[in-house]
This record gives sequence, C-alpha cells and structure tokens, in this order.
Amino acid sequence: MAETSIEWTDATWNPVAGCSILTAGCTNCYAMRMAARLDAMGVKKYRGLTRKSGGRAVWTGKIRVDERSLDTPKSWSKPRKIFVNSMSDLFHADVPVEFVHRVWRTMNETPQHIYQILTKRPKRMADVLSDPQFNILPNVWLGTSVEDDRVLNRLDEIRKVPAAIRFISFEPLIGSVATGDLHGIDWAIVGGESGPRAREMKHTWVQEIEHMCKKSGTAFFFKQWGGKNKKAAGRLLNGRTYDDMPALSM
Repeated sequence: MAETSIEWTDATWNPVAGCSILTAGCTNCYAMRMAARLDAMGVKKYRGLTRKSGGRAVWTGKIRVDERSLDTPKSWSKPRKIFVNSMSDLFHADVPVEFVHRVWRTMNETPQHIYQILTKRPKRMADVLSDPQFNILPNVWLGTSVEDDRVLNRLDEIRKVPAAIRFISFEPLIGSVATGDLHGIDWAIVGGESGPRAREMKHTWVQEIEHMCKKSGTAFFFKQWGGKNKKAAGRLLNGRTYDDMPALSM
C-alpha cells in the first residue's frame, strides 16, 4: 500500500498487477508507464507486465496476483480512502473469482477504511458480485471508467452491480458523454488525460457532465484539466474547485 497524490483518495492498494488494453481510454494509461518503470527498478511484481511498442510501454496482457499484499490494509489502523488496484483491474477476466473473494474478505475485515474499486469491465463485475458469497459492504464503492460515448453502455452495466455506492470515472475524458444518464450513480469524477501524449479535453464536455450531475443528484468531483503539465493546468472549473463526495451510509 502507498500514499498517493490522487485527489479523490488517500492511498492505493494493489493485490493485482498487470492489465490489457481494452478501449480508447487505455491508450495512454499511466499504469503502463509506471509498471515499466517499476520493472526497470527490479520490482519483481511488475516483471514482464509491459513491452515496448512504438517507443512506449504497453501491457502484455499478463496478470499477476499478489497474495502477500492481501493483509496489508489490516496494518493501517487510521481510516483511509483506498483506491483498489490503481495498477490493474480487479475484474479483469484473468483474475480468479476465488482471489476476488479473498480481496472482499480483507475489505470486510477492515471496516475503518473506504475502498474504491474502479473497473473498465463492469459486466464482469456485475456477474461476479451477483454471487451470494459477495455481500454488499457499506465501505466498498464500486465504479467504472467512461471515456467517451462509445462506452456509455458501461453506465447501464454499473447500475446492475450490487453496491452501497456506485461511481463513474470520466477520466481520461476524450469525448462528449452528453447522451448518458447518471441516475442511480452516486458520484462522478471528471479529469483530462495527462502525460506526454495527452489528448485534449474540451470545457463543454466537462460542463455537460456537471449539468448531468445536478439533474440526477450525483456528487461531482473535478479532478484536473490534465495535459502535458497537469499542475500548470490546474483543476479549477469556472473559477472554483469541485470536491463533492458521495454521502456516506457507514
């Protein structure tokens, strides 16, 4: 587990490493760059999870579960918001259901923390969590990534997931999602892509989501404009910050 600068969480926990490119939102994934860096530093967990292609690191599709990390949150007594698998996807097809259940057990045994799980595979998330062995945990928030209108079907899929809190990460936002529907969604995070190959995020696209959130009663969190220098671009929208979080039921 590690402290993080991600604005909407406090720490990251990665019981799974590695992933595979799925849709356009994955093209410039920061986790691919980070995994390649960690591999070069000799971190065994990330060995061979990326390869070079077109001058950059891309996922090989190899998935590695890390059993040694399963109990790590138990050593943190101070309550934290924890982003689960910032370097992977817990609901990737190659992550065994049995391992997902072990992650679930750890989260159930550490109710002092809030866990935020983000997937690009909400259909598998819904399929796996529909099993009665996965009880709804009040400290577990479940979300999916939506980068543009080509993957708006994920909104319907995440609504099928049994969860205390459902959220959407519109990051990297690379197109309008104005035809989407946020009813039944508790929280929306919006952010532009960052890094050397960052694609543009238009102000209009962000404003559309902010209006959608008002209409559906969804908490709105604006993370960043992104770009090659995300710090310089900042995170002000219409002259203010938006740090809304979903109402806690714990």
